[in-house]
Amino acid sequence: TSSTKHNSGSYTLQWAFANELNVIFVAVYQKMLQLPYLDDLLTLVKRHFVARFAAEIRMLTDGDTASFPSFDSFDEEFDLVWQAVEERFEQMSKSRQGVPRKFEDTRKFQTTARGAKLELEELAQANEMEISRKPAKMRSWEDRHGGHASDGKKGRKGKKGKENRVWDGKASKESSQALDFSGGGSESEANVAMLVDEKSKGVRTKDGVYEVADVAERSDSFQLLEGKESKESTGGIMGMFRALASGRVLTEDTLAQPMAQMRSHLANKNVAADIADKVCQTVARGLLGMRVGGLQNIRTLIEQSMETALTRVLTPSSSTDIIRDIDHVRRQGRPYTMAFVGVNGVGKSTNLSKVCYWLLQNNKRVLIAACDTFRSGAVEQLRVHVRNLRALSENQNVEIFERGYGKDSAGIARDAIAFGASHDFDVVLIDTAGRMQDNEPLMRALAKLVSVNSPDKILFVGEALVGNEAVDQLQKFNRAISDFSGQARPRQIDGIILTKFDTIDDRVGAALSMTYVTGQPIVFVGTGQTYTDLRKMNVDHVIRALLRP
Repeated sequence: TSSTKHNSGSYTLQWAFANELNVIFVAVYQKMLQLPYLDDLLTLVKRHFVARFAAEIRMLTDGDTASFPSFDSFDEEFDLVWQAVEERFEQMSKSRQGVPRKFEDTRKFQTTARGAKLELEELAQANEMEISRKPAKMRSWEDRHGGHASDGKKGRKGKKGKENRVWDGKASKESSQALDFSGGGSESEANVAMLVDEKSKGVRTKDGVYEVADVAERSDSFQLLEGKESKESTGGIMGMFRALASGRVLTEDTLAQPMAQMRSHLANKNVAADIADKVCQTVARGLLGMRVGGLQNIRTLIEQSMETALTRVLTPSSSTDIIRDIDHVRRQGRPYTMAFVGVNGVGKSTNLSKVCYWLLQNNKRVLIAACDTFRSGAVEQLRVHVRNLRALSENQNVEIFERGYGKDSAGIARDAIAFGASHDFDVVLIDTAGRMQDNEPLMRALAKLVSVNSPDKILFVGEALVGNEAVDQLQKFNRAISDFSGQARPRQIDGIILTKFDTIDDRVGAALSMTYVTGQPIVFVGTGQTYTDLRKMNVDHVIRALLRP
């Protein structure tokens, strides 16, 4: 082991060396305590501390900084390391302690007089065999292999009678009963209840408005740095600029290599390559001509420049208060309309239903227009969502407007909006067919739907998993809606719903790429499969995730 011990009176000192940085990590505890996991704790604390503060330590030991840096920010990470080590040790201890079987559960017990008697009594009560002199060992073998004794024949099943033939187009009585879900029993009620996660519900403001919660940083995202320590640890973002903290003026040449590393870092976070390059150019322009002093000075400059650039992109430039927009449109005597567009398989219908649940919690009457007349099962999927939403919400004012398959989606949307206006609906949610951005016939149909009905909000539904593809999708959707509309002032995408956000950990680059391309805000974020798994984008969380090593 890399750590050593020393006893001094009633205390024990245990330490580990970080030779590459000339740093010693020491733990002091009472000698009477048994801490078998302390070796692992010291090793992992050393690994995390070096990975985070290697640049600062080198600057300190080289004498390039006049002030002693503060390491107070490591307290939280130390607690996480300590907790993780203790939990792992407890799991290992439990795995070593095998729970012994009771003597009554062993085969040896069956060979005793008491065991044989108990087994015979159980078999007699179950009427599985005649009480005979059959050996206990044979009986236990039959029990294990499903054997039975009946009419003196061992393990032989009764002969099955001939079944009536079921002709095509007809169903037997048994199969009809198995497929009948119309009873609405407790099982179906329990399944509906599973569609809402109580822990992920939003909150109500003082005005009674139900708001979805912000995207929170995952508490379980912390991971121990296993494996060998790297002697070239860079300390994350700060390590890229370690060589710059030497008191010289920053120029394009001195910033070239750090910015290339920054560009690679953002690309690893799923930021599209072009967007990462433009962000780095913005940061570099803000740093040019500055004289770098001590370690804290370069840290402050970099953090301020990155946060300024990222905040400028991610901060919404238009209103995201949809409830206020709905109330404003309703005063004009018509329903508020929202169209959901996007490529195949990103979750448009699912997230439309989540938005519908949110609107129902705000006491809005919602009409869902089934305008996906292309995909088989799309209308039926919306019917299921409507049925579930009625069962889940006290406000059951949600209906579906459908015209089947193979019809003109623009015409169905127009009729749905007219129906919503005449029946006093507050909101019309328009579900559209998924289409690839290069499919011109389907993109023309989408442009027609938008130009004919002029929705109040056009929401692009995209996956958080994509990188460069997000830019291509958004640009071509915007271009198609504009070019094929035939209008002098064509519409564009007004907002974004980012789905599958719970699957990416800190690789949140798609959020930056999409907002950079469109200049429009991310209205909602999908984080799961239940109707309450809808969140608001937290700009600070995205920035921290992008800057995290």
